[in-house]
Amino acid sequence: MLPGDRVEARVEDYIIDIVRNDLLIEIQTGSFSAIKEKLKSLIDNHSVRLVYPIAERKWIVRVSRSNGEMISRRRSPKRGRLADLFDELVWIPRLAGEENFSMDVLMIDEEEIWCADGKGSWRRRGVSIKDRKLLDVVERVRFVERGDFLRFLPSDLDQPFTNKSLAREIGVSVHQSRRMTYCLKHMGAIREVGKKRNELLFEL
Repeated sequence: MLPGDRVEARVEDYIIDIVRNDLLIEIQTGSFSAIKEKLKSLIDNHSVRLVYPIAERKWIVRVSRSNGEMISRRRSPKRGRLADLFDELVWIPRLAGEENFSMDVLMIDEEEIWCADGKGSWRRRGVSIKDRKLLDVVERVRFVERGDFLRFLPSDLDQPFTNKSLAREIGVSVHQSRRMTYCLKHMGAIREVGKKRNELLFEL
């Protein structure tokens, strides 16, 4: 926060997390699908910055259902990485190429508070996530224009390239590289130039 910032301020038909002079700042910890229409509407007349935190390191804190006291605390084996951004960017890839749109991705350390209250996801066997607590901001990466997203592509990447070759070069799954090329293509940072057998070919 900076002096003069307005919090939870109304702009047009929307409540904005932070209004900083002429800049509208939206902080999104969940799916981009929930705010895509809001962002599309706002960038017509305003400069908008989307702030998205990714947990590089996470600690799971289990608390008692009866009194909320901590039962255990362990570090999650799962580590977030900057490329995880594309898991959500697939909802708004064209916005990333717009002049009025920018992004701050925050790599963070956080605690996730779990409670076995029987109301949570079946994947966690009914355990609810009660809260998330920011412990530290490890890194901030800003994306202002479409070319900034090319940081994910190695400088020596063969041209043209496929999703499989990209996945191999940067150490992600093919599923994730497909999301990456989908976003980069729709924001205008790369282009699709053909096929090799059943694989799409891309180039800068």
